[in-house]
Amino acid sequence: MSIELLKYPLYVIFHPFNGFWELKNENKGKLAIALSLLFMLAISNIIKRQMAGFHVNFNRPSELNSLDELKFVVLPFLLWCVANWSLTTLMDGEGKFRDIVIATGYSLVPLVLIYIPITIISNFITLKEAPFYYLFESIALLWFIYLLFVGTMNAHQYTAGKTVITMLLTLIVMGIIVFLGLLFFSLVQQIVNFVSTIYYEIIFRV
Repeated sequence: MSIELLKYPLYVIFHPFNGFWELKNENKGKLAIALSLLFMLAISNIIKRQMAGFHVNFNRPSELNSLDELKFVVLPFLLWCVANWSLTTLMDGEGKFRDIVIATGYSLVPLVLIYIPITIISNFITLKEAPFYYLFESIALLWFIYLLFVGTMNAHQYTAGKTVITMLLTLIVMGIIVFLGLLFFSLVQQIVNFVSTIYYEIIFRV
């Protein structure tokens, strides 16, 4: 993997329209890099939640499970990609599932870049300086949303208005997927409990 490919995510966040267009049309986007960025964000998020200064960290590090923390990054990422792909397939979107994953992955760069620095800084700031922590975190989040907007627009060749509508509908579809998933697992659990009860009834009566 060349140095240029590794440096390209930085180019994308500062030149999003050209960057995302080249990701799709000039094949400069790499799935491995997008997934690496997701992994880096997951790790940096775990570090932030466990090691941020007590002024801004309301978690109990001793009670946090690192593997369990992955769901706060990996699950929303996968849900977004699946929901967006499912929706845009019905809305004449030109982006393939791979294009969506790459665009979403490259959009994560601001969060990847900011989490570790603000975690370190948070251990040296006072309570009065805590708003600066939230300011930098908010800037990175807004930057990510903007990049996701541009990436989605380029991936599907949508207008700005249709992209906004698509992103809002994607969030709704994500909620529906989560609801159906919980409903499915609840149903499976009830079936398992029912079968288990029948089994033990038969065992005790034989």
